[in-house]
Parts: sequence; structure tokens; C-alpha cells
Amino acid sequence: MRIAHLITVHKNPAQVERLLIALAHEDADFYLHVDKNVDAQPFAYLTQLPRVRLTRTRVAVRWASYRFTDALLQCTREILNSGRPYDFINLLSGQDYPLKPIDEIHRFFARHVGSSFMSFEREGSLWWSHARSRIEQYHSTYYQFKGQYRLQGLVNKLLPKRQFPLPYTLYGGPDGSWWTLSHACATYLVEFMDGHPGLRRFCRFTWGSDEFLPATVLLNSPLRDRIINNNYRYIDWSAGGANPRLLTIEDAPRLAQSGQLFARKFDATVDASILDELDQKRLQTSPCFPA
Repeated sequence: MRIAHLITVHKNPAQVERLLIALAHEDADFYLHVDKNVDAQPFAYLTQLPRVRLTRTRVAVRWASYRFTDALLQCTREILNSGRPYDFINLLSGQDYPLKPIDEIHRFFARHVGSSFMSFEREGSLWWSHARSRIEQYHSTYYQFKGQYRLQGLVNKLLPKRQFPLPYTLYGGPDGSWWTLSHACATYLVEFMDGHPGLRRFCRFTWGSDEFLPATVLLNSPLRDRIINNNYRYIDWSAGGANPRLLTIEDAPRLAQSGQLFARKFDATVDASILDELDQKRLQTSPCFPA
């Protein structure tokens, strides 16, 4: 069983290095997507670690825009075309961290080869009651120009509600951005999006498509019965708003009891002690990279 970790990064190279060390395993490879909005040079030294490479794909990501979803699709295609056989592609950010020993994480996935892990809700849920506006209204987050939000408001006032361009049940959720996909699901997702340019154009004018588009495509596919509704990430939305709460040492007891494999999000410049605590709690440290 082999895993490709796709990690999206844009800051804190030292924290990313710490994540790579915590995830190091002889059956894992690492693909770092460095946001095109930032200089990639500070991250280049990370390729000196075993099995770490920067993706050729670089997208200038804008928060909540289809650009992020497009970056994930392009990087997933790059991994699938690498010639290396992967059972899973595991999507993380540079602000994630494992909660379990790396050998335990690999044993978990080895027991579930062929399955995929996503967190989602079916349309009609409380989340979808407000998330439908992501699809029904026009959003200009993909672009950046003066007066865009004034124009966006005018367009939404004058034009009728948009409809998802496929006769699909919608799936998604606040934790839908982060997933672990089997080789079959990753291939299906990339090929489906490649074959539906109209869907790609539609999603350029959505908001937060990463939280619903992969789930909607895959939960309407022949592979839906192999998708487990749990992405095994601890994410705390208790503060409200559009971003999860930053985790600190005060969250250590909840993280220890969560039963999840990973958590997000952390910032070592704000509180590195929580990462120290997680390192101490894990049963063992991988010997693959020097500490």
C-alpha cells in the first residue's frame, strides 16, 4: 500500500518541514503545491528530504475561488501521471498535522485499500440551506478587478438563480475540502472534470467549490458505495465564520480523544507547543527523516 500526500502550502516552510518529518514513511511520497502567489524558493530545500518534490503545477490561488479546486485537480492529475502506483492520494495543507503514529496511519489505510474518505452532507441539510447560494448566485472570486463585487451584486439582482448544470444530487460540507481518495476515485474525478468543460466554466462563478464539487461528482458516480463519510480530520468550527479555529495547546485533550488521523489547522508562529505535545503523544517517531 502506497500513499501520495498532496500538500498545499503558501507559508511557514519550517512548519511544513515538521509536517513532512511527522508523516515520513517508506511507503509515502510527498507532492508540495506552492501557491503561485508566493516565492517557491523558501520551500525548495524541502526537496532534499526523501521522496519530497514540488509539483510542476502552480496555481495562483484565491481564497474560496475555483482556482483552489483547479489546483487540486491539476496536481491530482500530475500524481496520477507520475508513473508511480498509489493506492491513495491524501490531501493536506501545510497547516495540518497527524494525530496518530505514522505506522498506525499506514496500517489503517492498508486495511481500507479501495475505499475513499470524504466528509459530506446531502443537499437539504442545514449546511446546504445557506450553501446553496454558492451555486445559485454568481460569484467573482475567481477574478480580481476593481469594482468586481459591485458588479457581482448587480448581476445577481438582475439575473435569475443559477442551476447546477448536471441532474445530480448535491453533496458537500464544511469539511469537504480535505479528503483521501483511492486511485479509482482520483482517476474518475480528474477524467470527469476533463470531460465536462461546461461544469468547469460553471464553477468559475461559484464560491467554495472545493467543499462541494469533488463530493458531488464522486457521490453521483458508480464508485459512491466505496466512499466513507468521514475524512478522519479534526477541524473545529466552533468560532463561527468561514475559517476553522486555530488549534492551540488548550485543544490537546480534545485532539487526543478525537479518534481522528489528522487535524487542522495549526500555526507554529502562534503556538508551537501544541505540535510538541502531539509529537510526544504519538507512540513512535518515523525513522525515515532525521529529526
